[in-house]
Amino acid sequence: MADRTPLDAVNEALQGAPERKFPETVEVSINLKELDLSVPKNRIEDDVPLPNGRGRNVKIALFGTPEMCQKVQNVADLVFVPAQLDDLLKDKRAAKKLVEEVDFFLAEAPLMPTIGKRLGVVLGPRGKMPKPVAPGSDPTNLIQALKRSIRIRSKGNRTFHAPVGIRTMPPLQIAQNVDAVLARVLGKLERGRNNIDSVYVKTTMGPAVRIW
Repeated sequence: MADRTPLDAVNEALQGAPERKFPETVEVSINLKELDLSVPKNRIEDDVPLPNGRGRNVKIALFGTPEMCQKVQNVADLVFVPAQLDDLLKDKRAAKKLVEEVDFFLAEAPLMPTIGKRLGVVLGPRGKMPKPVAPGSDPTNLIQALKRSIRIRSKGNRTFHAPVGIRTMPPLQIAQNVDAVLARVLGKLERGRNNIDSVYVKTTMGPAVRIW
C-alpha cells in the first residue's frame, strides 16, 4: 500500500466517520517493530508540543508555595499550597480523581519527595509524575507550553496512541500535529522509520486510515 500524506489520511478519516453529538478526539496510532521494549531505553515517553494545540483545554495543576501559586493563578487550572497538599494526601479518592482529570502536574522542587512518596503510586503508572520547578521561579511559560502539548507513552506496548486534535479543527491543523508527533517519535527510535511498522489516524469512534 502506498503511503498517504497525513493530510490525505486525516481528510479520509474525517469523511469516513459518522457525525457524533460530541467533538470526537482525533488520534494517531503508531505500531513499532524490531524493538525490545523490555529495555527501558527503547520505550517512548515524551511530551510533544503540538503546533496547533489539542483543540481543548489541557488541564495543568501546580503544587507550590503561596508565592509561586500567586504567579500562575491566571494560567494554571489548579494550584495547591503545602497545607492543601496535606489534605489531599489524606483523601485517596480525591487524589485519584484529581490525577484522572489533570493532564500535567508541576511541583516546586522541594515538594517533589513528599509527592513522590505519597502520590507516586497513583501518578507514576499514569505517566503523570510532576515536572519539578525551581524554587522561587515563575513557571508561566512552561505552563503555556504544556497547554499545547501531549504526552506520548509506549510503555511496553508495540502499539500506542496519541491525541492530535478534535474533529472540529481544520484538517490541515490536525495533519500538522500528526507531523509533529511523528517527527518526535522518529527522533527517539534507534533506526528511525525502520522501527515503525505502520501509522494510522482515526477519530474516537471512526475507522482507522493508514498513513504509512
